[in-house]
Amino acid sequence: MILLSSKSFITITTLIMLFSISACSDENEATLNNAAEPTKISQQTTSVNSVTNNAIQLPLLDVYKSPTCSCCEKWLDHIDQHGFISKAHNQSNLSSFKKQKGISPQYHSCHTAISTDGYVFEGHVPAKFIHQFLAKPPANAIGLAVPAMPIGTPGMEVGDKFMPYKVILLMADGSYGIYAELTNYQEQF
Repeated sequence: MILLSSKSFITITTLIMLFSISACSDENEATLNNAAEPTKISQQTTSVNSVTNNAIQLPLLDVYKSPTCSCCEKWLDHIDQHGFISKAHNQSNLSSFKKQKGISPQYHSCHTAISTDGYVFEGHVPAKFIHQFLAKPPANAIGLAVPAMPIGTPGMEVGDKFMPYKVILLMADGSYGIYAELTNYQEQF
């Protein structure tokens, strides 16, 4: 068994997060063909469309992501399994897209979801908090963010590891607040 100091653990964890983010970065996208990728619509769309008109329509999230990011695909599975329909759009310039949507760089992650009402959900925000936000959007808010890519968030599962993190409330004037603080894995559901 290898024992690490807390400083070494933090350094290693930071390096892992940086490597994960770089796997989804715009630099990697630039090496890909800039032509638009086909859109992936979740499999749940078919089941929702086949239900009678009396059924509740699940909310749609348009998700803009890098075509090479596997954690984004895992997050799409998470939201599809927790009451949303996802429609994925592969993008070649996510940074400018995020800027256009009002998301400051310090809140960036690997993908951005947009609700039909225009709210933004940046990164690995658990579906639970997206539902809560959409049910009662705070005044002057543009959405929620989970900056970077914390280990243990939906789509970033690594065994039973979990890094406590905050869900950030993004405001239209560029300010922010804390929407939720999560200290364990179960609080996400």
